Amino acid sequence: MVEIKSATDLIVYQKAYVLAMEIFRLSRSWPSEEKYSLTDQIRRSSRGVCANLREAWSKRRYEAHFINKLTDADGENSETDTWLDFAKDCGYLSPEDHGYLTRQAGEVGAMLGAMINDPGPFLSR
Repeated sequence: MVEIKSATDLIVYQKAYVLAMEIFRLSRSWPSEEKYSLTDQIRRSSRGVCANLREAWSKRRYEAHFINKLTDADGENSETDTWLDFAKDCGYLSPEDHGYLTRQAGEVGAMLGAMINDPGPFLSR
């Protein structure tokens, strides 16, 4: 069993970070007219998952605060999933890239949901 010393040690954080970086990489080729709309929104929401996980980790002494920040992370992940659909339907993502990214977002969401439903193992005492 690996000791978790920070949020960055969490598998869910690592998966969310890889997802955000992959979205960044792919979105670099999107049209410039999307810079302040779709591109900015999807980058912000995908990065927000990681940011909220780190905030949650720092608040894990208090179960309600921890769950609140995990819920925020889950919301950002759901928003990212929505933007992925728009990117595909606008022709900026191939069906294959969309499928891969939405599966990754689904895995992150499932892991966040499990943490929200059973926060005990992550709380500091």
